[in-house]
Amino acid sequence: MVIGTITEGITRGVEGVADRLAAPFTDPVLRLGVTGLSRAGKTVFITSLVANLMDRGRMPQFAAGGRILGAVLQPQPDDTVARFDYEGHLAQLLSPEPSWPEGTRRASALRLSLRVQQGGLLAGVQGPRTMHLDIVDYPGEWLLDLGLIEKDHAAWAREALARVARRASAMPEAAAFHEMVGATDPAAPFDEPRAKALAQSFTAYLNAAREAGYSDCTPGRFLLPGDLEGSPVLTFAPLPGDAGARGSLGREMARRYEAYKREVVKPFFRDHFARIDRQVVLVDVLSAIHAGPQAVEDLRAAMADILRAFRPGRNAFLSRIFQGRRIDRILFAATKADHLHHSEHAKLAAITEALLRDARDRADFAGAKTQAMSIAALRTTVEDRIAHGGEEIDVVRGKLLETGRQAALNAGALPEDPSQLLAPARAGAEAWLDGDYSVMNFAPARLSLKPGEGPPHIRLDRAAEFLLGDRL
Repeated sequence: MVIGTITEGITRGVEGVADRLAAPFTDPVLRLGVTGLSRAGKTVFITSLVANLMDRGRMPQFAAGGRILGAVLQPQPDDTVARFDYEGHLAQLLSPEPSWPEGTRRASALRLSLRVQQGGLLAGVQGPRTMHLDIVDYPGEWLLDLGLIEKDHAAWAREALARVARRASAMPEAAAFHEMVGATDPAAPFDEPRAKALAQSFTAYLNAAREAGYSDCTPGRFLLPGDLEGSPVLTFAPLPGDAGARGSLGREMARRYEAYKREVVKPFFRDHFARIDRQVVLVDVLSAIHAGPQAVEDLRAAMADILRAFRPGRNAFLSRIFQGRRIDRILFAATKADHLHHSEHAKLAAITEALLRDARDRADFAGAKTQAMSIAALRTTVEDRIAHGGEEIDVVRGKLLETGRQAALNAGALPEDPSQLLAPARAGAEAWLDGDYSVMNFAPARLSLKPGEGPPHIRLDRAAEFLLGDRL
């Protein structure tokens, strides 16, 4: 087994070196990873980004867009990964009765080839060149598992069980699992029905926690198992204490946890993350704020764990040959900016920066460029002012997803100082003392696009400039 692992690593290393040595003589490829937890808007982000790169009429801040002579979708190079259904998702958003695409349920990819006019001194010497943009999408639930790579079962179990205990009073599923763990002896002989019952109860709790707005719901494949449903690699749960003696329930839980990391998490990291050049991290900060201080702290901790698995740093040519690719730019994007009046957008970006401060500092120190901004990949609202309580307030208007009625939303004034949110979140507060923050689920607005225009958005052009501008 060890020899096989070493051989596989050497083979992949040789293939990687060969690909990178050949790169200067072929069309350049930029691999863009789009990540984020469930419901952060990955599918809509990719669909709108591609549409606006193909028709750039709404991209005034994308300076490099002026050098793009044409853009065309190509067959993706990896025959083993599903193609991102760009055409189907765009058709949903542009239909007479638009609807949101379904969330990502499997890994997918899309290649967009850009014909670019050379700039600077090369403009008069060389003609246009082609750059391929490979966009990689995968379920947000899988992203959570990256934080498990460096944790053993005991460490993960301590953290998971502490979260269960905190939520037991407000969440029946947490209380049920907490009670089941209390009645379980990890040192008892392994029993498959008991392991299955524990895994089912833990899965029910994870689904309930996700619905309640919590972020750190690992292992992610418990929420979206696919072909692995019912397999031993998904039939385990956190138990207190050490692994225990051979043949015990605790030892088997720890063994299956390690198998999960080895057979599920690490191949996903190897096949996707280790090959990425640029990274977008989409974060639904507004929904976490609405859910309360504990959800905000949970989001901060989850993103810190996830971002430890990235390989940020300067992606120089020699370092790519001898060490593999590194992520040299990371965009932290707070989504759903269209749920706020534009006067609140800078505050949302500042809260996002503070929320991800630790991860961003590590990336900056390693040599990667980072930026945080608030965006809406597809704008669903318009801004307005209405009379309320004897004064005029800023609102956004849109069609509610549940009822189809038009509604006005004032989500609440975000604090100028992000610590007013982050401090009570870290302290474990159960509710906000000085703020009342609201969210609504808006349906996509009916669109009528002019020739040369992509879907309306907020700051998607600035995001594209940061992610792609220097390479174009």
